[in-house]
Amino acid sequence: MAKQTENLGKKAAESTTAVNGMIGIQRGELIKSLGILVGHAIKQPAPLAKNLVNYGKEMGQIVRGKSELAPDRRDRRFQDPTWHKNKAYKYGLQSWLAMRNGFEGWIEDSGISRADKARANFVLEILVDSFAPTNTLLGNPAAMKRMYETGGMSVVRGIQNAYDDLRNNGGMPSMVDNSKFEVGKNLATTPGSVVFKNEMIEIIQYKPTTEKVHEIPLVIVPPQINKFYANDLSPGKSIVKYFTAQGYQIFAVSWRNPQRQHSHWGLENYVQSLIEATDAVMKITRSKKINISGACSGGMTLASFLSELAARGDDRVNCFTTMVTVLDPKKTDSDAGLFASDAGIEAARKMSRKKGVLDGAQLAKVFAWMRPNDLIWNYVVNNYLLGEDPPAFDVLYWNGDTTNLPAQLHSDYLDMFSDERFVEGSNFEFMGNTIDLKKVKQDCFMLAAVTDHITPWRANYRNIALFGGKVDFVLSNAGHIQALLNPPGNPKSKFFTNKNIPETSDEWLDGAEENAGSWWPYWDKWLQKRSGGFKNAPRKLGNKAFPPTVQAPGEYVFT
Repeated sequence: MAKQTENLGKKAAESTTAVNGMIGIQRGELIKSLGILVGHAIKQPAPLAKNLVNYGKEMGQIVRGKSELAPDRRDRRFQDPTWHKNKAYKYGLQSWLAMRNGFEGWIEDSGISRADKARANFVLEILVDSFAPTNTLLGNPAAMKRMYETGGMSVVRGIQNAYDDLRNNGGMPSMVDNSKFEVGKNLATTPGSVVFKNEMIEIIQYKPTTEKVHEIPLVIVPPQINKFYANDLSPGKSIVKYFTAQGYQIFAVSWRNPQRQHSHWGLENYVQSLIEATDAVMKITRSKKINISGACSGGMTLASFLSELAARGDDRVNCFTTMVTVLDPKKTDSDAGLFASDAGIEAARKMSRKKGVLDGAQLAKVFAWMRPNDLIWNYVVNNYLLGEDPPAFDVLYWNGDTTNLPAQLHSDYLDMFSDERFVEGSNFEFMGNTIDLKKVKQDCFMLAAVTDHITPWRANYRNIALFGGKVDFVLSNAGHIQALLNPPGNPKSKFFTNKNIPETSDEWLDGAEENAGSWWPYWDKWLQKRSGGFKNAPRKLGNKAFPPTVQAPGEYVFT
């Protein structure tokens, strides 16, 4: 059972909210698409009639025991052999599959637009999966066996778990056992101190663990929608700890969790704070150069920062890294793009302006319904039907430790769906200058993830054409966050590289080489060549102008 719970946690970790879903699920868009679907069926009933007939025929085959309908072999919900050996359970499973196929066939044959098909499929998939037989006690053979084995105590524990979630988790099934984690105790434990702070940002300098350190420091810029300690998770998964041990001077940004009074904070404010913070880093390290890395929306902030520095003629950045970042978003990139219509974007903007922030906890709920099998029904079965505690998984704890986005920053990110500000020739004005990433000529390390549904890797690949310097593109296995938390030692880890950068992602993949293991050592080798020589590690953190204050992980991580 422990193995099953571990797999549950790892599966959910592939669907973490991260920074996407900024548009959210717009009920009006869904209702509109369903209305179009129904209206089309009234005007042209043939597609619906055809699929109803097919459904009836399939049900006849099921009743006679001659149906060949079977779930996908990779669908973990139906791994129990009871689904295939017991006639009653097999009947229930095949009936549900026939219903799902009928809906899918109807939508496919309906003749409505591609976008409306996608939205209709999205909402009907949620509804159909809600009726999956695995989601009920009687319909789930594993749950029935557990009830028998425990003398009914699994049901009692399930009811207790459901009551606790109703009281303390907004009625959503808990994804993680929060009692097993504490930031600063067993998460975010790498020694360091805050050496710079303003109302928006803390800079944490980490204590060197080697006698010699590279001259050029590395600054890590996290997304604004999640806490920074994804980079310093548990000790075995800490990017900060690993690269400190390789002789790098590591500084990490910790963004403040904004509240309603900070609604006016926009991307320009965040970039200005980053400029001030990196000024402090250079003075502390006595280096005229920095290397810098940004992930997801932190990568968007980094791109804006780099463009502004280039416009000013400021050459402080020696090289930079983007991770799972899309700078030229298209509506067809991911599920979130289904709702990137003008109406959907304006509805999302209006909501955050009314509240002053885009609420992180609410965003997590919305995103959960975009991945209900992984983020809802798995836990309904585990917590309520089987009576098990949710897994104690560090990534999921971090994922639930959400932050807000100020309304103005949310609006700025929404604008990126339409203004194409990073694309050459957009002539977009930012901080009094025109954004032009072609003027950013420093070397770039660009990381994407194979199964990333939030920032798909092919969309990441488009970034290459935006910058003016040399790019080394690396494709890691796993999903959005799991691809980043990829320390050496995992036998399942692999990544892909290609010395050439062809025009299309397909051409790049065709010529790519598969590498076993973590990409961290590969990035280390790339950084070593661009981090200057070695010098004695500083004996103390900070300096007279920027003395160390509170110990890592700082104060803003708890806001």
